[in-house]
Amino acid sequence: MAEKEQKLRVGLIGAGLQGGRRAPVLNQFKDTTLVMVTSLHEAHAKALADSAGCKETTDRWQDVVEREDINAVLICTPPDLHAAMSTAAMKAGKHVLCEKPLARTIEEAQGMIRVARESGVKLKCGFNHRHHPGILKAREWVDSGTIGELDFMRCRYGIGGRPGYEKEWRADPKIVGGGHLMEQGIHAIDLFRWFLGDFSEAVGFTSTRFWDTAPLEDNGFALLRTGKGQIANLHSSLTQWKNIFSLEIFGRDGYIVVEGLGGAYGNERLTLGKRNLTAPFQMETTEFLGGDRSWYEEWKEFAAAIAEDREPIGNGQDGLEALKLVNAIYQASTESRVVKL
Repeated sequence: MAEKEQKLRVGLIGAGLQGGRRAPVLNQFKDTTLVMVTSLHEAHAKALADSAGCKETTDRWQDVVEREDINAVLICTPPDLHAAMSTAAMKAGKHVLCEKPLARTIEEAQGMIRVARESGVKLKCGFNHRHHPGILKAREWVDSGTIGELDFMRCRYGIGGRPGYEKEWRADPKIVGGGHLMEQGIHAIDLFRWFLGDFSEAVGFTSTRFWDTAPLEDNGFALLRTGKGQIANLHSSLTQWKNIFSLEIFGRDGYIVVEGLGGAYGNERLTLGKRNLTAPFQMETTEFLGGDRSWYEEWKEFAAAIAEDREPIGNGQDGLEALKLVNAIYQASTESRVVKL
C-alpha cells in the first residue's frame, strides 16, 4: 500500500517511568511532535513537559484526548486506566499506542480492538521487546531458515524488586490484571507467539514467596505448546535479585540466544550457533553497545503503520492474545491442569 505523509501530533498520558522513557524519543522524528503531557502528579508532568518542550496539564486526561490538534495518543498509565483512555482517544479519531498489558481483562481488550476497528484508527500494544536489535535479527534469521524449523524456545526474565514494592500500584489487584507474569513476563509471552505462532495448550505454576503481594505472584513458571508440538518455557521472576533477560530459540539446524537488554540487564548480546555433529563446535556473537533503541524503533514502526495504513507490529490483537495466554497460565496454576486454548 502506498505510503502517505502523516505528521503526528502526540498527547502523552502518564509521566512516570514509561512516560519518561518514551517522551524523549518522539521529538527525534521530524514528523512527530509531542504537544502535551498530562499526569495526576503535577511535578512529574511539569518536569517531563519542560524537558520535551511542550505543554502540561494535571486537571483532566480528557484534555489530551479532546484536543483537535492531537491525532495520536501515547498511554503510559497503570492498567486499570488503559481501556477507558484508549477507547475515548480512539472514538475521538486518535491513533493509540498503549503500554502493556493492553488491559486488565480480556473483555476490556476486546472492547478496545472493536473501537479501533469501528473508528478506523491504529491500536498498538507497547511490546517494545520486538524492536530490540538482537531480537529483530533473530527474527530475520528464523524467517530466512538459518536455524531450520523451530523446535522449542526458553526465556528467563527477572528483576529483584525494590524496597516498598509491595506498596506500589503494581501490587494492587484492583489496578493490575495479574502479578509479575502479567507485568514483565507478558513480553516473553508475546515473543513466543511472534516466533512460534498461536499455542494450543498451557501449563503453569505461580508462587508468592517473598514480596507481600498475594494474591499476585512474584514468580511465574509456564509451559506452552503449539498444535505442531513446539514448546515454549518461561520463568518470570521478581526475586531474581540480579536482573536477567535470556531468550533462547532452538531449531533443527542451530540455535539463537539473545541476552541482556542494555542498562541494568547488561549489554545486549546475540549468539548464533549452527548444528554440525562432526566438527568442532562454533558460534558467533554480536554485542550491541549504547542505549536502548527499542523505544525509538517501536515508535518508528507505529508511525510507519499509520502512514502506510496497515496494522502495526504488536497490534491490539497481539496484546489481546498475550493477555489470553497469561490468563490461561493463571487458570492452569489455580486448577492444576492443562488448559486447552
